[in-house]
Parts: sequence; structure tokens; C-alpha cells
Amino acid sequence: MGVFDKAEKRIESAVGKVFARAFKGYVHPVEIVAGIQRELDAEAKLLSRDKRLVPNLFQIGLSQADYDRLSPYSKTLNTEILPGIREHAAERSYVFNGPISIGYTLDTSLPTGQFTVASRAGSGDTNGRQKRTGQLVLEVNGVRHPLVAPGLLIGRGTEADLRINDPGISRRHALITVSGDQEHPVITIEDLGSTNGIHVNGTRITKTRIGEGSRIEVGNTRMLVHTPSES
Repeated sequence: MGVFDKAEKRIESAVGKVFARAFKGYVHPVEIVAGIQRELDAEAKLLSRDKRLVPNLFQIGLSQADYDRLSPYSKTLNTEILPGIREHAAERSYVFNGPISIGYTLDTSLPTGQFTVASRAGSGDTNGRQKRTGQLVLEVNGVRHPLVAPGLLIGRGTEADLRINDPGISRRHALITVSGDQEHPVITIEDLGSTNGIHVNGTRITKTRIGEGSRIEVGNTRMLVHTPSES
């Protein structure tokens, strides 16, 4: 029995066989699981050699007919959908920014049987309002380091502010400089004559400005600059 068959049987048990049969011709929860899994794969961002940051907040757009059938059972369905999402993430070493949340919205432009998946990384519920903390962080191996003035020294040596045990990183590898105010910070990263250099968004640099969404690679370590969200 395949994973989708197992998921379908779990969902049928949860909502009752009579209701499950009503999915014929409409969006089935198993399809939503597959859609979210594809979204995770498409949006995964490298954090380190073996970890990737993925969205944890999902909005499922549904046609009028599918919305009428699914939305009353959303809590029950999500209970059955979430294990498949977590298993998929564990298999691929994905890291979530917060609790997984799945919400359902009506999209009258969609025909019956089709749905859309929108996602983002953050904390809180998809049905709640989100706001930015305003504080950029450098995320390394799942740990967030606030980017505040004057900045930080990255390296393998004992004098580094951000010390990383990576043989591909020099003792004094890179310097991140932060100036300006919190709402409009000016942040740069500079190579301090390292052996293996620095790559920002796939391009080797000597010195460059970085900001929201910048992907940094030093040695075998990947870093992400981003602003966490809170509800």
C-alpha cells in the first residue's frame, strides 16, 4: 500500500466513509498533502550543508464547491494532513521557522477539483495577522544571530564573534558590519582574505551589501539573512 493510500484510509477513518466518498470529482485531502510537499521542495532555502529552511504557514485556495465541502472539516483534516508534511520534512532535513499552520480560503476563480497553495515562513496562525519584528537576523544551522551594530566577526578562531567549526572556514574569515538605525540598517559583508572566499546569492564577493533574503556561503556552511515574523 502506497503512502497516499495509507493517508486516504486515515482520512476516511477520521471523517467517515460516507463523507470520504463525496470527494470523488473534488479536491481530496491527499492531493493537498502532495501540493504542500511540492511547495516545500520548491521553496526550500539552504541553511547548512544538510539543513534547509522551508515555509510553515500555508493557505489553500479552493473553489466554491470544494470550500463548502472541506472548510467545515478543516481541523479534522489538518490533524490527518500534518503527519505527512512532517514526515516529508524529516526525510529531506527541512527546518520549519515555527509551528505548521494550514488555512483554507475561497477562490471563486477556481474550477471544482483544482486548488492553489500559497506559503510563507513565520510564526503564528495563517488566519491571524502577521507583523515583522523589524530585526534582521543571520540564521546559521537553525540558530538566529541578531544583526546589530557594530556587527560581528565570522571565523573558526577563538576571537570570532560567530565561531563556526568548519574546516573550510578561516580563523578570521568574514566581517559583517552593521550601521544606521534599526529600521534602515546598512549591512555589509567583507572577505578578510580567507582561503575559500565568500559567496552571496551564488556569486563570489570581496565586499558587498546584504539584506533580507541574502544567502551566504562560507566554507561548507550556509547562512540566511531574514526578518522573523510574529503574530
